[in-house]
Amino acid sequence: MSLHDVLGFMTFIVACAAAAAAGMKFRPGEWYAVLRKPVWTPPDWVFPVVWTALYFMIAISGWLVWTGAGSEGAVLPLAVFGLQLVFNALWSFLFFGLRLPGSAFADLVLLWLAILATILLFLPLQPVAAWLLVPYLLWVGYAGALNFTIWRLNIPAGSVR
Repeated sequence: MSLHDVLGFMTFIVACAAAAAAGMKFRPGEWYAVLRKPVWTPPDWVFPVVWTALYFMIAISGWLVWTGAGSEGAVLPLAVFGLQLVFNALWSFLFFGLRLPGSAFADLVLLWLAILATILLFLPLQPVAAWLLVPYLLWVGYAGALNFTIWRLNIPAGSVR
């Protein structure tokens, strides 16, 4: 592996770490602790474990496309890859930072669509890179269902939020 490849891989790791940093900055805290949640909510310790594995897989996926097709050969796929990282980072700010679970759910819908688009764009270039994103898509789908349910369970009676 060349220095160019190593630096490229580190770039993808840093990009994913930047998205993860939003989750570390905007933490659940007391507000989240008192929200009503469905019985199928996982224990709090599950989230950082799953996200750590997912972020590593996301970074590898982007790097595989970048090394295989190059930044010029994969402009649109890598742009959509970057867009999904932006939606990813935005979720923690909306849900935990601003305490807007409805807006956070809308962001998750956009995130899910951006991940799906990334998978479809990566598939013809680097099938392994596309498949590495499938667990991410599934987890975000689960997170979306959880987010939606928490939002609905905590809307005050008579509210139209």
